[in-house]
Amino acid sequence: MAWQRPDGRKPYELRSVTFESEFTRFAPGSVLTVCGDTKVLCTVSVAEGVPRFLLGTGQGWLTAEYRMLPSATQQRQERELLKLSGRTQEIQRLIGRSLRAAIDFELLGERTLTVDADVLQADAGTRTAAITGGFVALAHAISQLLQKGVLERSPLCGQVAAVSVGLLEQEPFLDLNYIEDVAATVDFNVVMNQNLGFIETQGTAEKDSFTRAQLNQLLDYAEKGIQQLLIAQRDAIPNWENLF
Repeated sequence: MAWQRPDGRKPYELRSVTFESEFTRFAPGSVLTVCGDTKVLCTVSVAEGVPRFLLGTGQGWLTAEYRMLPSATQQRQERELLKLSGRTQEIQRLIGRSLRAAIDFELLGERTLTVDADVLQADAGTRTAAITGGFVALAHAISQLLQKGVLERSPLCGQVAAVSVGLLEQEPFLDLNYIEDVAATVDFNVVMNQNLGFIETQGTAEKDSFTRAQLNQLLDYAEKGIQQLLIAQRDAIPNWENLF
């Protein structure tokens, strides 16, 4: 029996995606990213100075932090205070790696960009929403730095978006929600740039193996979804042309 999506979407359809900019007051870049029922607040802060290994190089840095609020899921989760879980560390490293692909660090100069992704509500896809929304927040922060004269040229050199795909009943599906994520026998997270080049893929078989043909189908679905996300990002960023 073929998998029936709980929300009635076609296998190749994204959930609805919105970006609400200037969601908070003080961060140079602040975007509430909503993908279906997943809601992630993405903010970008800017600080003068870089980690020690970059001192004197003239290059900047980007790092990321990811947290999930205790009430983001149906059952309250304890806050991660003194020690981060392996999952949290993995996700924030992924966000940082992905968004660093969008920055020319020589043009940034010796400054550090910190991307904070705080999950307000989780219905799967929180890491991909954090990357996709994190890029929008990053572009807003860069735009503000240009307007204030902190930067003379935009250090943005690319666009980054991410989406999940998975196999359910041996068939590919795009942008899994929680029910689908739990049921999937194979799930992937795919990060791509504006040229549809891969930045990172994370995929595994939870139960059975998968074929090369199925992998190709999953990547095709991911590419189609990311094409739509790239357009949605550009629509959410004012003065897009001036940032490149």
